[in-house]
Amino acid sequence: MKSIPSLHEWVGGNDALQRLCEAFYKKVLADELIGPLFAQMPPDHPKHVAMFLAEVMGGPGDYSAMGGHARMLSHHFGKHLSEAQRRRWINLLLDTADECGIPADPEFRSAFVSYLEWGTRLAVINSQLPADSAADAKVPMPKWGWGVPGGPYQPES
Repeated sequence: MKSIPSLHEWVGGNDALQRLCEAFYKKVLADELIGPLFAQMPPDHPKHVAMFLAEVMGGPGDYSAMGGHARMLSHHFGKHLSEAQRRRWINLLLDTADECGIPADPEFRSAFVSYLEWGTRLAVINSQLPADSAADAKVPMPKWGWGVPGGPYQPES
């Protein structure tokens, strides 16, 4: 019986996520709607987002070593994100995923978009909190898997 790979393995690992985030944040900075939100982002922001996504998708726990989900949540406090900004962020990321050759099979994209929908909606909610809010350090990192379909279709050998 074949084992089902993690989303992290299926996407191509850390390198694929790093390429995705580097290309994505170049688009973000040029975007009229969400570019201003990221105008002051540090140069290592794409790397940190790639690390976060890697861990969520079953990869190494490098982002947890830097503060984990509580750290990610805290970056959104006081930003007052709108639904239009959330949708633009997702649309740009998915367009970039297509351009970067991120797997487009329905099983992977279903799981990937599911996480993006959940995570960005959480970001909008947390962005309404005051900037000086404290993130609960005990908030666990989300762990995302294949969901209901159960992984990519692999015909029996």
